Amino acid sequence: MAVNEELLKQVLEQIRPNLQADGGDMSYVGVDDEGVVSLELLGHCAGCPMSQLTLSMGIERILKEHVPGVTRVVAVNDLGDGMQDLYDEYTPF
Repeated sequence: MAVNEELLKQVLEQIRPNLQADGGDMSYVGVDDEGVVSLELLGHCAGCPMSQLTLSMGIERILKEHVPGVTRVVAVNDLGDGMQDLYDEYTPF
C-alpha cells in the first residue's frame, strides 16, 4: 500500500511542536515503497540518547495510527565513527 505523503507530512507537522518544545526538531527525508519513513533529527534530538525511543514509541506509533501504509520510522542522522553499526545492534525493533 502506497503511503499518502501529503497526509504523512500533515501528521508530522502536528508532531513537530512536541519536539520543538524540548529544543529538537525533525526534517522529513522520504518514504520508501515498503512504508519506511526516513527522518533527520535536528537540534537536541540529533544527539539525544532517547531519540530512538522518541522515534519508535512516539513518532512511529502516531504515524502508524494516522497514516495507512507506514510500517516503520528510521533516523538518517550520521552518527559517524562506526557508531551506526553499534547503534543498530541495540535498537529495540
